[in-house]
Amino acid sequence: MKLMVESYSKVIHIWPESNTNPSKLHDYIAMIFQLVRRFHFTPVCRAAESSLLAKLRKKTGYTIANCKKALEMHNNDPDKAEVWLNEQAQAMGWAKATKLAGRAAAQGLVAVKYDRTHGALVELNCETDFVAKNDKFQKMIEDATIACFKFAHTHMQGKGPITKMELDSEQLANLSTENGKKLSEMLALFIGSVGENAILRRAECWKANNDSIRIAGYTHPAPAAPTEYSAGKYGALLAYKQGDDTIDVGRQLCQHIVGMNPKKIGNKEKDHPAKNVDDETTLIFQEYLLDPSYTVEEVLDQNKVEILEYKRFSCGEAIENNLPGIEKQPLDTVQTLQ
Repeated sequence: MKLMVESYSKVIHIWPESNTNPSKLHDYIAMIFQLVRRFHFTPVCRAAESSLLAKLRKKTGYTIANCKKALEMHNNDPDKAEVWLNEQAQAMGWAKATKLAGRAAAQGLVAVKYDRTHGALVELNCETDFVAKNDKFQKMIEDATIACFKFAHTHMQGKGPITKMELDSEQLANLSTENGKKLSEMLALFIGSVGENAILRRAECWKANNDSIRIAGYTHPAPAAPTEYSAGKYGALLAYKQGDDTIDVGRQLCQHIVGMNPKKIGNKEKDHPAKNVDDETTLIFQEYLLDPSYTVEEVLDQNKVEILEYKRFSCGEAIENNLPGIEKQPLDTVQTLQ
């Protein structure tokens, strides 16, 4: 409104001179058109477009400049603008993924999802801890974990007590999410939106093949209340047997594994405790994290627990190379623990 009043004042000011001065007449006509345009583009229109821009920015997370461009290109249709933004981000993501592939990505999160008989443990890496805290990153790793968990439910078969499959980056990328998109497509979309390298690094998918075996999971930092899905810097899956007449200690044992990082379960008939308790790396001989007055072996005996297998992820840790002669498994095969 202030701009329109100023324009009107200028028109009144030069009106007398315009009758005798052609150049002033030209200026007068130009100001008239400018004033009409400003009256036409009312504050209501500005408010409506600003609201659309704000909503699109909040919904997609893309920059204001890109959201504004998308709305201008599609006559302020937010649905078409969103589709265009996603397409652009994905196209940019593929290019950026190739360009940024060599950049180190050691930050990120480890996530776990499990029920009594299935479990998935996933690591997603990025370049900075700042991006790891981004809502889109949190959604990306949750979608990847759900895809692995679904894979464990629908595609894993095998004999023996537990079926276990390890997935690398390429295999993870080929998994489909609940909306039908491949994880590789979603990762490209994510890279295109944040402009930082990200890697679906690895995953574990587990399936218990009989009712006597349970699966538990844990991540640290842990959520305030135990949930079947969580994410943190460290994570663990555990397969174990336990009598129904005792309190389930699967999650607590996972917590110990995350905190104490044992190298193997151990066998009390064949293995021996370390001389210094602080150097102990065999699980059954370690002091129990939740009560150091007991060893893990004592806790297992008290609660009638037999540990069959465990896996621990630490975000960004070095991964040992595959043993010579071991081929990568295709997704339609599984590794079975006998």
